[in-house]
Amino acid sequence: MKVLIVHERYTQPGGEDQVYLDEAALLESRGHTVIRYERHNDELATTGRLRQAVETVWSRRAVAQIDALLKRERPDVMHCHNTFPILSPAVHHAAARRGVATVQTLHNFRLICPQGALRRDGRICEDCVGRTFAAPAIRHACYRGSRAATAATAAMNAAHHALGTWTHVVDRFIALTEFSRDLFVRAGLPAERIEVKPNFVAPDPGPGPAVRTGGILFVGRLSEEKGVNTLLDAWNQVRGDVRLTIVGDGPLGEEVRAAAAADPRITAAGRRPFAEVLQRVAGAEALVMPSVWYETFGRTLIEAFAAGTPVIASRLGAMAELVADDETGVLFPAGDAAALAAAVNALHSDPARRARLGDAARDAYVAGFTADRNYELLRAIYEHAVARARPSSPSLPPASRVTAPA
Repeated sequence: MKVLIVHERYTQPGGEDQVYLDEAALLESRGHTVIRYERHNDELATTGRLRQAVETVWSRRAVAQIDALLKRERPDVMHCHNTFPILSPAVHHAAARRGVATVQTLHNFRLICPQGALRRDGRICEDCVGRTFAAPAIRHACYRGSRAATAATAAMNAAHHALGTWTHVVDRFIALTEFSRDLFVRAGLPAERIEVKPNFVAPDPGPGPAVRTGGILFVGRLSEEKGVNTLLDAWNQVRGDVRLTIVGDGPLGEEVRAAAAADPRITAAGRRPFAEVLQRVAGAEALVMPSVWYETFGRTLIEAFAAGTPVIASRLGAMAELVADDETGVLFPAGDAAALAAAVNALHSDPARRARLGDAARDAYVAGFTADRNYELLRAIYEHAVARARPSSPSLPPASRVTAPA
């Protein structure tokens, strides 16, 4: 099978960029031909606001380039990861016109929330879920604090609802969890075309050492939605010499460094190379994920599972689905610093329980998050997409695939 993978890289590399790289490498390792079409968010620095607003909805340049690539390479499937804001969802129409199956991974909630995170004013917000036009988001300037930028994103979603991009053109969507899938179904995406495929960790790092000396570990963006404030508040209530290492940077970096200066148990490690992060995960007593927003997945979580490291996570969204309470980790109410402190205290004081949870976490990784398992799921999704794009049955006529003028 020949696969065209389309991705717009982020200015600050993140989980979506890594998944794009991992899946491309996975397909190549199984003998598939992979063609990559990449753009970069850095291009925004040289693009005028009006032009970018138009291209966010429909990028003629991206459509023309993708069309030429499809004509030359004739792939079986075009798989899009991120198309916002430079490429636009219009690239799906280019594939549909060429009879190429098209797949979209739902890495975030941008299709139903211009801000992408279903969060506003420090709380979960679903005001735009199920709306064709996200008027509440514009009113609250949810995307980058700008009504104009939010309106451009809302217009993108509304236009592609009207054009049938989401309801007719995309052959398969990939949701990372059942929780995420349910949200997109509520928002109006066709349930029968959303399949669940989690992320994976490869190569398998193997279980970490039996004796863990790394204390509790946080890895992620230092921001309010990641629960950093909850984490710092919790450490004021954690008993004894329980060490906390915080890896990452972001808007709350100064607060984290100040907390580390005031409490010798806290280490602000800043950004670290990926290989070092994996070593720290493997050596930790537990990974903590105190997010207060709907994480779509949480790649670091399955990196912990792969290393046999239990996870202490908020009972919220994907985290509550991925972490089995008192089996592969510990769940606590999102935003509850006292409950987080209690969970840390209890786990730190019970090595036997940590070992039991860590063994189960490792088993969960082997069962569901390896490269082999992920390949099986991804290949099946591609086959389903191809079957819909090139139907052999008159019950699925090609005319069901909507097109729009370039």
